[in-house]
Amino acid sequence: MSYPIPVAVADLQQAHEKFDLTIVVSTGTFPEIFAELSDAIPSATKIDPRVGVSPSLVATSSLPGGRTLYVPIGDISRDYDDVRRFFDLGKTIAALLTDIHSVKPLLSVFVDEVPSYKNNEFNFALQNVYLGICQQLWQPLEARVALDEKVLEPVECVGMFGLDASQVSIISAIEAGKRVARDLCGTEPESMAPIGFVEYCEDAFTDTNIGMHCIDDENIMLQEYPCLHAVARASLEVARHHPRILTLSYDSEDEIQQTLFLAGKGITFDTGGADLKVNGHMAGMSRDKGGAAAVAGFMKTLSMLKPKGLKVVATLALVRNSVGADAYVPDEIITSHAGIRVRVGNTDAEGRMVLTDVLSHMREQAIDAINPQIFSVATLTGHAAIAFGPYTALLENQVAISQSVSQGLIDAGHLWSDPCEQSRVRREDYDFIQPRTKADDVLSSNNAPSVSTVRGHQFPMAYLSIASGLDAHNMGSDKPIAYTHVDIAGSGVENLNWQHGKPTAAPLAAFTARYILPRL
Repeated sequence: MSYPIPVAVADLQQAHEKFDLTIVVSTGTFPEIFAELSDAIPSATKIDPRVGVSPSLVATSSLPGGRTLYVPIGDISRDYDDVRRFFDLGKTIAALLTDIHSVKPLLSVFVDEVPSYKNNEFNFALQNVYLGICQQLWQPLEARVALDEKVLEPVECVGMFGLDASQVSIISAIEAGKRVARDLCGTEPESMAPIGFVEYCEDAFTDTNIGMHCIDDENIMLQEYPCLHAVARASLEVARHHPRILTLSYDSEDEIQQTLFLAGKGITFDTGGADLKVNGHMAGMSRDKGGAAAVAGFMKTLSMLKPKGLKVVATLALVRNSVGADAYVPDEIITSHAGIRVRVGNTDAEGRMVLTDVLSHMREQAIDAINPQIFSVATLTGHAAIAFGPYTALLENQVAISQSVSQGLIDAGHLWSDPCEQSRVRREDYDFIQPRTKADDVLSSNNAPSVSTVRGHQFPMAYLSIASGLDAHNMGSDKPIAYTHVDIAGSGVENLNWQHGKPTAAPLAAFTARYILPRL
């Protein structure tokens, strides 16, 4: 697994022979060491009026590579401008690197003229440009296996002018994790069926500080993860589609101050089950494992940065929602691990089913954990994409609200091009999934698509709280537990294009900035 390795560069002169191109992202002013640009750009503008307007090559003999790709920033002083302007510039730069035959560019960013009230938002502008470059350069795993990876992704390294080794190690770890997440989310459903997903993780975490435990025994799943097993039933006829429950764990060597539990939805392909997806809506459903993919990617970043005082337990529910003679069906009543009788409303609401028992096991572990916070991460509802577009939706119980969990992720993600929006679970959401008879305790869903259901992304969190038993650990309980549901249906791929868009690895950067970086 290769990606453009970031390299710390402090001395521009020593870097002269190491890089084949200088990239300068600027508002139009340059430090003294880049003074040649002050003369070169006006001269180049006389020949090419695009210089200073769009990314353009300028001859600069004193700078690494003997040429500079000058990238004007443009106006970023408006209320709605944020650091994604730099991330997007990185994607633009990446698209040009192959055309100009650069495999070892040196990157620099200067934002001195940005109004002071914006400065804090752009503290990581250089890092975001690099991450944007990597996002654009990534090619799907299938393509890298079938073709020459060095031809597909020719950029070897990126010099980071002005960053030290520790700063570079952070973005290298973030990109390594993002690459794991993109590969796991974006790979087709046969090679990345549950067994293939686990095999990829085994390779990714070999010789790391991440513990791995995989459940492959159907009887254990039936007893301990009955809701997940129900979704998996139709897949059991095909050996290569058999479900897996993969737990990845990290334990800091020093005193633990906080414990995170991350449940990742890993539906490796979603047919909809008995409530079959029709009219072309099945295409792209190999990406329904984006939640589990992002959690695995976060664990990769965690393994490289080794934060202090943190324990993380991540469980990935890896299941194919197949259709067949033994498929689970609406009206079934399944008793969850927490002892809650779940009436199935729609088999295409399988994501919340596979998360139910994972969250219940985490609930039991969290009771005795130090400062626990539980998260479910999932491509759960089309409604979240309709409500928030390309932003991650965050929904909390009152315990998490009291700990400002969502706000912390929003503030952190805002600085790292991984924006999140806060949503709220209300009493109507709990009312929506209340039982209609004494035969069951909770309804998994209604029988309409989430996009056409009022509060279609909020009520599933209410279901997850009840079915997993987490609702018993509210603010008034003896053991309150913070629980936050993270819906990435809108943010998990570029342009909301689940069939062809590149996976984004959301919310990996936000979680890294919130929970790892403060502990380094």
